[in-house]
Amino acid sequence: MRSTEEWLDYFQQNAARQRPIPWQTNGIGADPAELAPIRRSLQAWQLGETSDGAHLAASADRYATATDDPAYRDVIDLFIREEQRHGALLGRILDDAGIPRRRADWGDTLFRRLRYSITDIEVWTTPVVMVETLAMVYYNAIRRATGSPVLRAVCAQILADEVPHVQLQCERLAVLLHNRSRARFRLTMLAHRVLFLVVMLLVWAGHHRALRAGGFTWTHYRRAAYAKMHRSWQRMDPQRYVWT
Repeated sequence: MRSTEEWLDYFQQNAARQRPIPWQTNGIGADPAELAPIRRSLQAWQLGETSDGAHLAASADRYATATDDPAYRDVIDLFIREEQRHGALLGRILDDAGIPRRRADWGDTLFRRLRYSITDIEVWTTPVVMVETLAMVYYNAIRRATGSPVLRAVCAQILADEVPHVQLQCERLAVLLHNRSRARFRLTMLAHRVLFLVVMLLVWAGHHRALRAGGFTWTHYRRAAYAKMHRSWQRMDPQRYVWT
């Protein structure tokens, strides 16, 4: 498990070693036919990546103060900036492809309302790690659905960033669950499984055309989603770590 200071160092270094994106002077090198099944999905997902992070920052600030871990707030600030960088990359993809940006989407609205009603860092982190885990399936599908070198490079960059994002959130949940009895931990994981099923279904409902364009049938999507989420659940288990 990385310390807060190690996570801070990681995000600072990662901000300086972003992959080059082969931006083009005209478009993104994608055929209109291949964009058709993914354009609405890209619009919605880009909107979801553009949060200002104010509510997360406030929750992180309260947690950092309560645990005397001021560097955690700095880690979350850099995490938010990285997510906003993803939104900016997707925004440029939309702009260069001539696809208008969306100002509202039912899935984004639902998820934002859920996050904005939460102040507890554990309850906030739980749905976030699920969406981040599903994002790895999603961006893999988008990368497979297009021949655009620009979009594929953006997907590769975001996928590279999402892996440590999930690790960060899982490790923090392990810290939060450390003093919980095994019985309570198992009940927490049961609640996680119910919530994950709901989130997984919502992502499929909003993005199934794009996922299918990338070769993900419902069965393929479900299996890939659960495979990744099972690894996330394993990382949340306090028994995985040595505590001092």
